[in-house]
Amino acid sequence: MAQKKDAVGDDAPRKSVRSLVPARMDRLPWTRFHWMVVFGLGVSWILDGLEIQIIASNGFQESLGMDSAQVGLAGTIYLVGQVVGALVFGRFADKWGRKKLFIITLAVYLVGSAAAGLSPNMEFLFAMRFVAGLGIGGEYAAINSAIDELIPSHYRGRVDIAINGTYWGGAALGSVANLFFLNPDNFAENIGWRLAFFIGPILGLVMIYMRRHIPESPRWLMTHGKEDVAEKTVDEIEARVEKDTGKKLDPVPDDQAIEVTPLDRIPFRRIASVLIRDYPNRTVVGLTMMITQSFLYNAIFFTYALALQNFYGVENDAVQYFFFPFAIGNLLGPLVLGHLFDTWGRRKMILLTYGVAGVILTVSGFLFQADVLNATTQTVFWCVSFFFASAGASSAYLTVSELFPLEMRSQVISYFFSIGQIVGSVAPVLFGVLIGDGEDRGPITIGYIGAGLLMLVGGIVSFIFGVNSERKPLEAITSPLSAVNPGKTAVEGERTTRPRG
Repeated sequence: MAQKKDAVGDDAPRKSVRSLVPARMDRLPWTRFHWMVVFGLGVSWILDGLEIQIIASNGFQESLGMDSAQVGLAGTIYLVGQVVGALVFGRFADKWGRKKLFIITLAVYLVGSAAAGLSPNMEFLFAMRFVAGLGIGGEYAAINSAIDELIPSHYRGRVDIAINGTYWGGAALGSVANLFFLNPDNFAENIGWRLAFFIGPILGLVMIYMRRHIPESPRWLMTHGKEDVAEKTVDEIEARVEKDTGKKLDPVPDDQAIEVTPLDRIPFRRIASVLIRDYPNRTVVGLTMMITQSFLYNAIFFTYALALQNFYGVENDAVQYFFFPFAIGNLLGPLVLGHLFDTWGRRKMILLTYGVAGVILTVSGFLFQADVLNATTQTVFWCVSFFFASAGASSAYLTVSELFPLEMRSQVISYFFSIGQIVGSVAPVLFGVLIGDGEDRGPITIGYIGAGLLMLVGGIVSFIFGVNSERKPLEAITSPLSAVNPGKTAVEGERTTRPRG
């Protein structure tokens, strides 16, 4: 085998390996194994949506003697925990492997959420909200990486988008759960909200059992000096697929192999170089998509109830009935539109989903200012807008995962996610101020129109600078840092030139 210095500067020579692992994974038909990956890993976003909705319900406010600002702080602390968790666990997911992290992060979440239900005071609740956020933030980085590396290229777009969209399934579940657990006819005031916090951990315990049977990413193993384990893992997956289908898989031609020199670590300066020098256009696309969708969602979602109450006179206990169809619309968008990202194409669908969502929200802003909407029609406009926005927002995670090298995939997701969350965290405060006491529609109208136009800009930027990555192997979209011939895509055999956007 050829020898070469470590791509990050280590003088010790390392053996390169020639591997068919990526090609073997991408040529697999869809089977029960892939459904196991979907259900085992996809629960993360359900849990996040559930947690956000439980926090938004404010059921613990009276029990723990909290004012409105402190309730808002509980939500902020959870989001801060997500950012810290994404950054810390994203680094470990690239270093230690996907499987170790998607077990660890789920366990961290289970402890934080369950303990929150036992909170004796406000300070303990804050601490446990941070811990739960740590776990969920780590899930975003590790899970997106694992899904994209385990799912065949022909299905990767629709699967990733559908899984990310299940966040709203969790939000809908949380909305229904709140109607039951926060009803004083069913539970005492100090009991119902505590029980609601245990819904996520119960689901999580089932998912931990399922995740034990999901293998480590063979692609990660291949690039970290564990080619023998990677080959054995793919052998086992292929055996399961052949058993499920009753058909023998065709062998993969040797010309589809990729040659890599395993790397031990990727220093931050190398990551910065890839983002800024090698792929500046892709970095702009990823940041634009993450920031615009995060701002829009945080702006509308966290002030949803406030707008309905202040401008349409909806009672607090009736807000859940308006929120439920909003959540269902967000859930259906990725499920209905997801396959088009694989067939019609990434760039076209990102422009369509971001653009249509932005235009509809902008139109609703003008109608809102004209005072021709009521609570129901306003909700209908939001539902239609976010049907498209949800698919677009889910594609942001897919895009960031696809456009950068395998060895730094989890970390890049964590960086972009964190920046999006930090910028997006400004939106609830800003829109809360714009809503005010509901006497003047002008300021929040400007906010709605501005958020809509921002989404439209996100779609245009992605269309111009994005990459047509649909149905392509990850290694054909971006060569691994460990690739011996980084300009030659492993599977398609076409020449590319690095650096490029």
